[in-house]
Amino acid sequence: MSQSTPQAITIATRESRLALWQAEHVKALLEARGHRVTLLGMTTLGDQILDRTLSKVGGKGLFVKELELALEDGRADIAVHSLKDVPMELPPGFALACVMEREDPRDAWVSPHCAGLADLPPGAVVGTSSLRRVVLLRDALRTLGRGDVRIEPLRGNLDTRLRKLDEGQYHAIVLAAAGLKRLGLGARIRAIFEPEQSLPAAGQGALGIEVRADRHDLIEALRPLAHQATWLRVAAERTVSRALGGSCSMPLAAHADWLGERLRLRGAWGEPEGQAPLLRAEAVAEVADLPAAEALGARVAEALRAGGAHAPAQEA
Repeated sequence: MSQSTPQAITIATRESRLALWQAEHVKALLEARGHRVTLLGMTTLGDQILDRTLSKVGGKGLFVKELELALEDGRADIAVHSLKDVPMELPPGFALACVMEREDPRDAWVSPHCAGLADLPPGAVVGTSSLRRVVLLRDALRTLGRGDVRIEPLRGNLDTRLRKLDEGQYHAIVLAAAGLKRLGLGARIRAIFEPEQSLPAAGQGALGIEVRADRHDLIEALRPLAHQATWLRVAAERTVSRALGGSCSMPLAAHADWLGERLRLRGAWGEPEGQAPLLRAEAVAEVADLPAAEALGARVAEALRAGGAHAPAQEA
């Protein structure tokens, strides 16, 4: 499929404001290349179950399953995902056709009154939906001697999470900077955590486009949207998570960045209920293709595993 051969493309998307922004972004890029694009909005099971943490109700795959069914039965042609929500292993017959240029992958501290962890009042409550952030926050709070601070679950779409903060249910919440920036809410960010402070999740800030594996026409049509430097980074990150049985019930961080021509990959793992220190691992390599990125990911995963990292008991 060349750029001169336009086609009709239906995008399956969740109906949250952020998901719709992402789908509209892809729609505009495809339309600029001559394709005719429509959106198919869907509410996923992950959007409906808000009273329990994702790790207790089936993981982030709950956000993509309905979209995959739409691809499978022909109601849609492609699905746009936040890549950190995409399971490490796609179901048979599906493929990740494109990884787009990454937005800011870092975590953001959002609070109306507290400039950072050190400014939290006694007995403060911090909200997050991520086990990764729980173990990283707990480690940082332990360093500060702040055993009084509670870390509580925070579910819902971005607007719902911000509303809960504004209602006073939390003193601060931690969100992905990318979503806030994409929706023009960057002013809500009180501080940005550098990776050394809060190592991001695999794929955080990147958009991935999923198709049926047999849709070679779509894979070719999406090729101009791909960003190879981002794809290599997230391939390394996702390999760490995949090798350790990664899911949202895995308190695992993996983040790659470029040091000139070489790719540096850092990983961190913590006990979700334990008090053991965080495990950290790092490796650097020349990476020019996906197999090399995945080999780097395997090295970091093996180093974490050698230090004691493991899949949750129910997944081991």
